[in-house]
Amino acid sequence: MEETFYLKYMNQILGTILCLIVLMILKYFGAKTIRKIGKMSDINEIRTRLIIKYVTIGITGVGLLALTLIWGVDFEQIGIVFSSAFAVIGVALFAQWSILSNITAGIILFFSFPFKIGDRIRVKDKEMELPDEIFIIEDIRAFHIHLRSKNGELYTYPNNLMLQKAVGLVGTYEDDFDSSSEL
Repeated sequence: MEETFYLKYMNQILGTILCLIVLMILKYFGAKTIRKIGKMSDINEIRTRLIIKYVTIGITGVGLLALTLIWGVDFEQIGIVFSSAFAVIGVALFAQWSILSNITAGIILFFSFPFKIGDRIRVKDKEMELPDEIFIIEDIRAFHIHLRSKNGELYTYPNNLMLQKAVGLVGTYEDDFDSSSEL
């Protein structure tokens, strides 16, 4: 009986093995590329690992879709399951759109943010009660950025607002500032 199973599903088994090998290669080279970008851009290792985690989840999703196609699962039945699941997930994500937008902004900031931890910045945000002063970027996380003010207060600023508001670079951590500088 086992022999007939292998003969009957030989194409699917080979396709599954090939798919898993391709997914492992994509995961390896994707992680390697992200680490290289992180190192070249002098990005914190924790942020780099977070982006690798997001990419791995995406690759896994694509892999599950590919395996579904390889094994020829009935799309009508899967459509019913997915439409029900997406309806529930859609309502949940709509309620949590801000979290999702901050995660997406965190990924965008990883690849294109001109500032890094230790930089001095000025944030122009009239809607929030941020003092008009210079902040030091203390940490960049998945949902928000930690900004330290001159008087030592710690502010958490959402990643999505960092993309929407005007942010100016005042100086970097490596710069030698004289005692007359603000920080």
